[in-house]
Amino acid sequence: MKKLPLRLPPSTLLGILLLSGALQAEVIPDSLFGDNAVLQQGRKVPVWGTASEGEKVTVCFGGQKSEALTKDGKWMVWLDPMDANATPQTMTIKGASNTVTSTNILVGEVWICSGQSNMEWTLQKCTNATAAIAAAVDPQIRLLTVPRSPVDEPQSSAQVTWKECNSTNVPSFSAVAYFFARDLRKNLNIPVGLIGSYWGGTPAEAWTDRKTLASSPVLNAILEKHAKAVTSFDPLKLEEENKKITAQYEAEAAKAVAEGKPKPGGPRLKLAPKVDHRRPCALYNGMIAPLQPYAIRGVIWYQGENNSGEAKLYQTLFPAMIGNWRSAWNQGDFPFLFVQIAPYKKMTPEIREAQLLTWKRTPNTSMAVITDVGNPENIHPTNKEPVGQRLALAARALAYGEKIEYSGPLYKSAETNGNSITINFDHPGKGLLAKDGPLKGFVIAGPDKTFVPAQAEIKGSTVIVSAPLVSNPVAVRYGWDFVPDVNLYNQEGLPASPFRTDDWETATNSPTSSPSSTPVIAPSEINKPPRS
Repeated sequence: MKKLPLRLPPSTLLGILLLSGALQAEVIPDSLFGDNAVLQQGRKVPVWGTASEGEKVTVCFGGQKSEALTKDGKWMVWLDPMDANATPQTMTIKGASNTVTSTNILVGEVWICSGQSNMEWTLQKCTNATAAIAAAVDPQIRLLTVPRSPVDEPQSSAQVTWKECNSTNVPSFSAVAYFFARDLRKNLNIPVGLIGSYWGGTPAEAWTDRKTLASSPVLNAILEKHAKAVTSFDPLKLEEENKKITAQYEAEAAKAVAEGKPKPGGPRLKLAPKVDHRRPCALYNGMIAPLQPYAIRGVIWYQGENNSGEAKLYQTLFPAMIGNWRSAWNQGDFPFLFVQIAPYKKMTPEIREAQLLTWKRTPNTSMAVITDVGNPENIHPTNKEPVGQRLALAARALAYGEKIEYSGPLYKSAETNGNSITINFDHPGKGLLAKDGPLKGFVIAGPDKTFVPAQAEIKGSTVIVSAPLVSNPVAVRYGWDFVPDVNLYNQEGLPASPFRTDDWETATNSPTSSPSSTPVIAPSEINKPPRS
């Protein structure tokens, strides 16, 4: 029997045609490539997004045209390196069924700005905020804030929006990042794009991927500890602990009000480990992975407070995290510039040492020392301008090749001469300087490992340290305290980092301990000169 051709009514045919059109997904660029974006100069620039399988996508920008076919629902094209350009340009991204246009795009320098609360600290809350905000009108600085997103698997995108830097957009942005960009603009005179990805009260392991943490027994212990916490979680115990935390906060707040002082920040309640945003990898997955492989110049980082109680671990964790980011971006050992923890009554000297060692061990990094802008009573010092300025100095030297001094004096080596010890420094600049009086902050010890206050005198690019009570000195420490009281600078006005010449066991990993003691490292590592 002969089959008759299937005939459908016009209304059904129209429906099928409309459905087939709907199934043809529109080309959608990643939101990183929206209006007001800054693209990195001098590097190949990837542009990516989603579209229908096999669909050809064409990207046009700055006189270039690049095409790619969509595979697994995703596409990526590469633009050739471009010179900086402060003239707003338009990017067109065309697929089979639609064209997306992004306007007001500049080409310049792009920096990731990440870490915890001191990086997150906004311009509107910093010292001289009113004047800073009024002066922060620069359409060639662009700001992007990554939304908070703790997740267990790496994400390929995040919904973000670039904004021009003005008195409306900048108050809620990172103060450190803004001052950093302001100084770069002043010296480079090209556009700067800032990508802010930060969250207060978070440890470095939350910003590190699982592969990196699993790569060594030391770091894998972080994953094992979290897994154990998940399986042994007791919600009733959590509830009781949070009641105690809340009661303690309320008592402290009432006391502060009675004394005419501002209330402390709200209570930091504990969370179930499975959903805690501080859990390993969670912030890397949701707030760093979606940015890759956006072309960047480098990273500025301000974090470590939440790892202060585990400084020995941080000596391994922090460099591993830097390596993780560099590997994931696949743009070489880009500059990674970070801030040493400011003086505060609960910040151990070992965490500053771990940061110093990270600089010494890790190429193309630098550390901004801020012993002069801390607050003993507040973990959030509000004077953020020097922090951004010092990071910008490091960027100018490392990223842009300027022949400038970008660091304060750094301990290099020690020599014993009778009853004194001579300390040699890297980065002495044009000479060492004792600011506002005689040198202070030095202590010295003999073989009994008992440190006593020392006399210190500048001689050329060295410091001679001694004490009448120590006739046979073997070790010197400088600023080795929770709140260093120190005044050694170079002539360029940059402070020296706290340091020690010994490798003795210390125990300041607990804020309740006296500053003298945790496992440290070999003298060969301590004396290794910093990478430049």
